[in-house]
Amino acid sequence: MELQTIDYLIIFGLFSTILIIGIVVSRKAGKNTSEFFLSGRNLPWWLLGMSMVATTFSTDTPNLVTDLVRTKGVAGNWVWWAFLITGMLTVFIYARLWRRSNVKTDLEFYQLRYSGKPAKFLRGFRSIYLGLLFNVLAMAGVTLAAIKIGEVMLGLSPLWTVGIAALITVIFSAIGGFRGVVYTDSVLFFVAMTGAIGAAYVSVNHEAVGGISKLLAHPNVTEKISILPDVTNTEMLMTLLVLPLAVQWWSAWYPGSEPGGGGYVAQRMLAAKDENHAIGATFLFNILHYALRPWAWILVALSSLVIFPDLASIKQAFPNVSADKLGHDLAYPAMLTFLPPGLLGLVLASLVAAYMSTISTHLNWGASYIVNDFYRQTIDENASEKTLVYIGRIATVLLMILSISFALTLKNAAQFFEIILMFGAGSGLIFLLRWFWWRINAWSEITAMTVSGIVSISLTFTSLGDSLFGDAGAFPGYLKYPFVVLITTVSWLAVTFLTPPEDDEILFSFYKKIRPSGGGWKPVIRRAEEKGETLKKTDQPTNLAEGILATVFGTLLVYCVLFASGYWLYGSYARAGGLTVLAIVLAFLLIRMWRKIRMNFI
Repeated sequence: MELQTIDYLIIFGLFSTILIIGIVVSRKAGKNTSEFFLSGRNLPWWLLGMSMVATTFSTDTPNLVTDLVRTKGVAGNWVWWAFLITGMLTVFIYARLWRRSNVKTDLEFYQLRYSGKPAKFLRGFRSIYLGLLFNVLAMAGVTLAAIKIGEVMLGLSPLWTVGIAALITVIFSAIGGFRGVVYTDSVLFFVAMTGAIGAAYVSVNHEAVGGISKLLAHPNVTEKISILPDVTNTEMLMTLLVLPLAVQWWSAWYPGSEPGGGGYVAQRMLAAKDENHAIGATFLFNILHYALRPWAWILVALSSLVIFPDLASIKQAFPNVSADKLGHDLAYPAMLTFLPPGLLGLVLASLVAAYMSTISTHLNWGASYIVNDFYRQTIDENASEKTLVYIGRIATVLLMILSISFALTLKNAAQFFEIILMFGAGSGLIFLLRWFWWRINAWSEITAMTVSGIVSISLTFTSLGDSLFGDAGAFPGYLKYPFVVLITTVSWLAVTFLTPPEDDEILFSFYKKIRPSGGGWKPVIRRAEEKGETLKKTDQPTNLAEGILATVFGTLLVYCVLFASGYWLYGSYARAGGLTVLAIVLAFLLIRMWRKIRMNFI
């Protein structure tokens, strides 16, 4: 495959646009840490929502979807579709709370909610644990996808690929800060969507595929198109549907899908103009992320089963691909090699856009942890704003170097996804409850983080996991994840009741600022009244129940749109029509409920 002049013009045009935006906003971004990491907290909901979507539209996402579809069918996507539930909880319950907290990073929350040395330790440790370890893992997965695209589509070596892609990204991330990231995301989102749709159209209409009807009737595809897993296959049903919907969505910490919001999603909520803009941003993100994008990738994945039915066919077509990078996720970039000039440049530009958007977000987000939650808290509390911005730029470069180094050791996108899920297993429930239950303390989170890490490492990287779970183990393999969740949850709950609660002073202060609803703070309110202090206003409205109901309606709405889109493509018009009507009804109910939620406090 050779790039034509028009392809080069499109790609370099995108690079130039990104660098110009970074240079233009660099002066304002370097003014102080609030500008560098939060853009002055004055961004509108639509810009932040598109930025979240662009960030999750990374180069590894279509590769992961392709891997899932080829190995487990369309139903394999439930492992990430299930995270919609926690996304909607963030929209209707947690977005307003995050913006109300007014912290600079979600880790600063620890010293707002907890007290003393445990809170300070938790904040500092998590800044390295998430900002460095998890962040490098996430960026390595994205960079791995870029390496595979470079190998298959351009014949570039891994070092050449990451060298070119990383250089442009790290330059504009370091000089443009968060404002540069968000502004460029609005451009990158449209480029990435256009490229994904174009790739799907060309793949389905490839001469070997013959259009959508022949694709769906092909013997390699017919068993892969079901949206729901086979109910007669217990392991697939449990792994793909039951466990993700029953356990995974609330128990796992996964970048972009943290229970209760967090990470770069929280960063964007904190940068919003106000609470309603934070809600609007997260709602737009969840609609676009789950309902709009998946089918373009799924169609490419299904088409690849016709042209590249197995790994041997991929290896035969691309003999220069290194053996340690050969996997089903390679089928996505392999399909892109059939694109005509012009569209090829656009799709390559879209993949570059996806890579740059995700990596730039992770670089800025990770650097914000290192600067605000580690350097400022443990090394130099009196550091000037100029010094902190300088440290942030150094951290940006170092994070990029570390992620590249780790990416060269990974093999496929699904491997990365499973590692991240296992390491975050069991901690998610704390992130949901800590806003609404006064008894959770810093030791609860320290325990969850520690136990989850130890158990996950023991089951993933030692023979213990094989001896307990899997074909040769005592239990089915799909019980490994819930086992980690169970051990972690029991451990942090036990420690919560065995350790003293947080000081009343910090609890009173937190309640006054956040004003959480529900009954989980009644003992604190009662103790405050005994001390002559009023925490709860008599006229304070409560709509937690409405938030939960809106979450249910919002989740069903997005699923209806997602599945209706699939059935329209499949030609199942009765199902598609029924789901479309249901989506309209749910949208009407949600709009009516939205008006109440906007007017009330949570």
